[in-house]
Amino acid sequence: MKFVDEAWIDVAAGDGGNGCASFRHEKFKEFGGPDGGDGGRGGHVWALADENLNTLVDYRYTRRFEAQRGEHGRGSDQYGAKGQDVVLRMPVGTVISDADTGEVLCELLHPGQKVLIARGGEGGRGNLHFKSSTNRAPRQKTPGQPGERRRLKLELKLLADVGLLGMPNAGKSTLIAAVSNARPKIADYPFTTLHPNLGVVRVGPEKSFVIADVPGLIEGAAEGAGLGHQFLRHLQRTRLLLHIVDAAPFDDSVDPVAQARAIVAELKKYDPALAAKPRWLVLNKVDMLPPEQRAQRVRDIVRRLRFKGPVFEISALTREGCERLMQQVYEYVARERAAAAPAPVDPRFDPAALPGTAPTAG
Repeated sequence: MKFVDEAWIDVAAGDGGNGCASFRHEKFKEFGGPDGGDGGRGGHVWALADENLNTLVDYRYTRRFEAQRGEHGRGSDQYGAKGQDVVLRMPVGTVISDADTGEVLCELLHPGQKVLIARGGEGGRGNLHFKSSTNRAPRQKTPGQPGERRRLKLELKLLADVGLLGMPNAGKSTLIAAVSNARPKIADYPFTTLHPNLGVVRVGPEKSFVIADVPGLIEGAAEGAGLGHQFLRHLQRTRLLLHIVDAAPFDDSVDPVAQARAIVAELKKYDPALAAKPRWLVLNKVDMLPPEQRAQRVRDIVRRLRFKGPVFEISALTREGCERLMQQVYEYVARERAAAAPAPVDPRFDPAALPGTAPTAG
């Protein structure tokens, strides 16, 4: 399936049905009185987070969604039926914003989360509601209100704990294939990865985290060069970035330090907050270095980069050092999850948390 992480759609909630002006007509009841019912509410448009979806391809070709309008009111006190709602299933991680104003309306962050994105119009009132002691034969009725109409931008941001960052052919796809259940395409030419890949890394019973591999960056990606700029948004929700650097490039003219600096520069151009995320340096393909040169090469790269964070030496191909790296990553992610989790509330000290109680005003 083609990976689509952006789409623009038009949604239209249903209009409310019109109220009815009617009078009761029965034998031997000359003045039966008003009996016009209300119109029905127009259908709403909802967005539902579906964990079984991972792309917005369903909205690339079908771009207009309309809910049913409410029925008109009828005589004999008959109220119109409400219009049928429309539920749009979207992947978890979808950001829904107004395409005209840019305002973010909602983010679908949890499976099963349901959000109202277009409200149906209320039905009009029938003349049944306008009778009074002084107006026994009202002919007033109100029309139904129009439903909301919006042009929306859908943007998918993958929900991953760890993101892999690096130049093309740095070994990101090989690493995610070695440590998780993801099976990305791997080849010896640039831009093998054409869409993000998600993998679940399990380091023990009930110990796992999600890792994301995005297409490689090149210099000028923030301005639109290459493929990586299209997918940088998928790193914005990660807790940790693993900067994969090819420590043993085939071409001697390629400088790993210069490539690493270019990646950091592109991150800062695209989103300073993304560049400020915790980042670990992972030197890949160390198995390609002669044993007597490995330590010196690693020290040289770290020194020239002036990198102060954790540094790991791995070989994604032979899986050397991968287990230790994943264990360290899990421990970090677990600490971040615990820090971000809300503290449990003791009902003894929070009356609002007790069943059947509510906070008092004033």
